[in-house]
Amino acid sequence: MIELIDLHKQFKTKAGVVKAVDGVGFTARDGAITGLLGPNGAGKTTTLRMLYTLMKPDQGSVRVDGRDASKEADAVRRSLGVLPDARGVYKRLTARENIAYFGRLHGMDEAAIRRRTDLLAEALGMQDVLDRPTEGFSQGQRTKTAIARALVHDPKNVILDEPTNGLDVMTTRGLREFLKQLRAEGRCVIFSSHIMQEVGALCDHIVVIAKGRVAAQGSPDELRALTGEANLEDAFVKAIGSEEGLHA
Repeated sequence: MIELIDLHKQFKTKAGVVKAVDGVGFTARDGAITGLLGPNGAGKTTTLRMLYTLMKPDQGSVRVDGRDASKEADAVRRSLGVLPDARGVYKRLTARENIAYFGRLHGMDEAAIRRRTDLLAEALGMQDVLDRPTEGFSQGQRTKTAIARALVHDPKNVILDEPTNGLDVMTTRGLREFLKQLRAEGRCVIFSSHIMQEVGALCDHIVVIAKGRVAAQGSPDELRALTGEANLEDAFVKAIGSEEGLHA
């Protein structure tokens, strides 16, 4: 389980101080998919970066399986599998070598790395490219490689920042099924997206972020009921347009 408690983060710019995240808080349960939904610049990626310890919050805290991320950062990192917004792969290495490198960073032995690599390659449908150098890979092939290396150490908690961004229809469908498989295994899955259909089809819980704040949260049905809208897209638009915010 992942808990975000009253997170704040601001940045100094030439134009002044920008509040990227202004009191975000929610809980993501095990065995469930939690979606972060919001317009560009809403604070989704900054929130995720604080979650996986790349950034320190100015205020508030993150707890992963009961551990405080600021006090037990190494233990928290070991329990997370992260697909960040920047997800380049090492072009001179094959997909298998990319995955193995991350496995070794996590202290895994070679036999365990091979087992996990084969399992993930099958789940992600990437057996045919596993031993090819990643230079020249399509965006979908690069994303699958990045997801596999993020999950090679078999983490309980999975954080994905817009995993289907720029992918074709068939690759997107495959990744959606993979996310459902992670949920069925009892993992805690958080992913950000701006694709309404994707969030509505996959998520058990949706957190709508606008202007650095949680504008609304709940299941898809709860968000529709909360806003009085039958369509999830209309509910989203209404939620981010609310000055006070809505809470399920």
